[in-house]
Amino acid sequence: MRFRPTIIVVAAGRGSRFVADAHKLEQSFGGATVLGCTLRNAVQSQLPVLLVTTQSLATGVAQHVARRDTLVLSDDEAVRGMGHSIAAGVAERSGAPGWLVLPADMPLVQPSTMLAVAQALENHAVVYAQHQGRRGHPVGFSAELYSELVRLSGDEGAKRIVARYPAFGQEVADAGVLVDIDTPADLEAARFLLGARGPLTQTPV
Repeated sequence: MRFRPTIIVVAAGRGSRFVADAHKLEQSFGGATVLGCTLRNAVQSQLPVLLVTTQSLATGVAQHVARRDTLVLSDDEAVRGMGHSIAAGVAERSGAPGWLVLPADMPLVQPSTMLAVAQALENHAVVYAQHQGRRGHPVGFSAELYSELVRLSGDEGAKRIVARYPAFGQEVADAGVLVDIDTPADLEAARFLLGARGPLTQTPV
């Protein structure tokens, strides 16, 4: 693929709605963890990947992503919200032709979906994956939006940018673009969907 935007996997949130002994991203999923499965899919797209996370989560995913492709935020930075995490990731990969923002709690998003969004980003400033007309993730941003992306902060992520510019919905057959994990019930539902899909076809990294 000639056009190669960077996938920014955002994994610095506290996951406060997920009440359990371990962080939601450390829960088992698809032969790995939620975070590990999300990273595995991102890496298998063969697009560049940058993980934005905290030290406590970074130690458990070394087999999925190289150290040079991991941006570790301090605890003080992490609590500044998803917007700050996106801004930090974009700044870290400032030379990319664009960026795909993928929340780490979406382990069902398939590599083919990421490639479809990346391809559409060649012709649009903002692209989001959609399934049966419903907006999901990842969301792609072209390099022309760099100056706005690096100023993001707070918990709204990049919603204001998506609302400000004409955004293109890339229709995909992947229902995983709508599935995030905020609660234990969400996790069980995602595991059920994974089982309904059958064995994972990806080869672990």
